[in-house]
Amino acid sequence: MTHSRATARFLDREPTMLINGEWLPARDGQRLTTVDPASGTPLAEVPSAGPADVDAVVTAARTALERGAWSSTSGSQRSRLLWRLAELIDENLEELAELETLDNGKPIEVSRTADVPSSAETFRYMAGWATKIEGRTLPIGEPSRLVAYTRREPIGVVGQIVPWNFPLLMAAWKLAPALAAGCTAVLKPAEQTPLTALRLGELASEAGIPDGVVNIVTGYGTTAGAAIAEHPGIDKVAFTGSTEVGKSIIRAATGNLKKVTLELGGKSPSIVLADADLARAGAGAFRGAFANAGQVCTAGSRIYAHASVFDQVVEDVTTRASQLKVGPGILPGSEMGPLVSRAQRDHVQGLVDRGLAEGASATTGGTRRDEPGYFVEPTVLTNVTRSMEILREEIFGPVATVSRFDDLDDLVEQANDTIYGLAAEIWTQDISKAHYVAGKLKAGTVWINGRSMDIALPFGGFKQSGWGREKGEEGVKAYTETKTVVVTL
Repeated sequence: MTHSRATARFLDREPTMLINGEWLPARDGQRLTTVDPASGTPLAEVPSAGPADVDAVVTAARTALERGAWSSTSGSQRSRLLWRLAELIDENLEELAELETLDNGKPIEVSRTADVPSSAETFRYMAGWATKIEGRTLPIGEPSRLVAYTRREPIGVVGQIVPWNFPLLMAAWKLAPALAAGCTAVLKPAEQTPLTALRLGELASEAGIPDGVVNIVTGYGTTAGAAIAEHPGIDKVAFTGSTEVGKSIIRAATGNLKKVTLELGGKSPSIVLADADLARAGAGAFRGAFANAGQVCTAGSRIYAHASVFDQVVEDVTTRASQLKVGPGILPGSEMGPLVSRAQRDHVQGLVDRGLAEGASATTGGTRRDEPGYFVEPTVLTNVTRSMEILREEIFGPVATVSRFDDLDDLVEQANDTIYGLAAEIWTQDISKAHYVAGKLKAGTVWINGRSMDIALPFGGFKQSGWGREKGEEGVKAYTETKTVVVTL
């Protein structure tokens, strides 16, 4: 497949960083190379920002917040700007989809029908919240003499660090609520997948968002990301990524006690009860584990099936995984693309190799693919024990384990035996059991008989899967501070 002229034009120019409305290189001239994960060949070069660049962009964001046009922009004006940005995303759907697939590797149909439209919908939804951020009038001790009320004000300059699995959508999840709340933003995409974030910055400027409000810096997490996390001029950091990096961001943020929202790792259980509709459950458990090549924080990589239906679930998921059409995401018909990088491929394959060495059995996959690009064979493992690394560590690849359980108490114990608590899904036709298990699971989101990631739903994790919530009303309020005002009459 050849890509569009718009995509070719974007790739032909040397992308730079959006700082205070200008497109600039890194101050020291450093650049990094992004790689096409389907072939392992260079795709584009972008600036590699350092602390001096982060200083400049934070200054721009602070000026826009406190002295620029943004400080006097009303909620209705912000709403119109966010809505216009959503329209521009829709108008540039094909280019954004191609850039996302080339950079990340996911199938073009997924980028075209899911990631890009969902990004536009995120800005549309958050545009509605821009006019609904409000305080309360509070009854207090001496109502004849005192009046008290609260205000919700923008938290300030926010640093936003997004991952490589859903580059454009995660940028939208971060930027849209921050802008709706009246904040200014310094957004850093993952070094592996910076292209759609840079294009989004262009569209934000085209939409009329004032200079300095949206700033996009590219670079490595260890340099640009670390500089954002520890910068004293940033009031809040929002990060999506691994739990270990999240912990390092917490430590860095203590310098000025900036607020932190973290959406971190997961090891989500997908649970099939004895009474489940097995056709729906098998298809759902398969999608939950293998969507986006398993590179999903909520991936249902631990499938638990009741002993009475265990064999049927294993057969169903194995058949579906073995029939996946694996290939470069840019090719029509590809159902699963490569992993994002050589390092990620080696990490996932290493987990599989060690799991097999520890005694797990592969019902499909498990072998290394000998071809260009960072492909991993869709793999289903059984005979896993609770002490195995493959069952305890986040995989972030196309690998699922299937374990059996005997009763609900056994199930809950196994499902909760993890440091993570991001999500879970339950397949059953018994509504009482569904609610009982949902109440027992230690997870931020529990789906019953199907998944939804609607932008209106608050999203976040228990335990080491994160702090705070994104999306929905809670996601907007996370970018505000509450001020109490008391008036003596």
